Amino acid sequence: MKTNQLTKEGYESLKKELEELTKAKRPYAVERLHKARSMGDLSENSEYTAAKEELAFVEGRIQEIEEILKTVEVVENHNGSHTVEVGTTVIVEAEGKQEMFQIVGEFEADPMNKKLSHTSPIGHALVGKRVGDLVEVEIPAGKIKYKIVDIK
Repeated sequence: MKTNQLTKEGYESLKKELEELTKAKRPYAVERLHKARSMGDLSENSEYTAAKEELAFVEGRIQEIEEILKTVEVVENHNGSHTVEVGTTVIVEAEGKQEMFQIVGEFEADPMNKKLSHTSPIGHALVGKRVGDLVEVEIPAGKIKYKIVDIK
């Protein structure tokens, strides 16, 4: 069985989302569907269709999170780690500019906020590397070379 690696923050975030879905969004969606159903002719009732779709989306997301949490491995941030791994923050230099990335599990990736999945091209290339290592990564814009400056 494949485990899903998550940072402690990612794990807590998924648990919080699951709680919100089951305690607030699901009951709301069920109530909305019940009200729409009571409006009469379902074949021309757009509110009924929308409510049904919302409930299906909520149920699907609940199932998805429950499946992730069944096989989760929470990875603690290792302060003083000598290699890049899930849970570490890595500072790299490319073309004279420094960037900081946090390496996270694939279900908590957020590239816009510099949270890279360990399965993404850049994250995968960095995992297992040490300070001073050079890494070449193939990205859609071409190849980019990173030098690992620091690991936190």
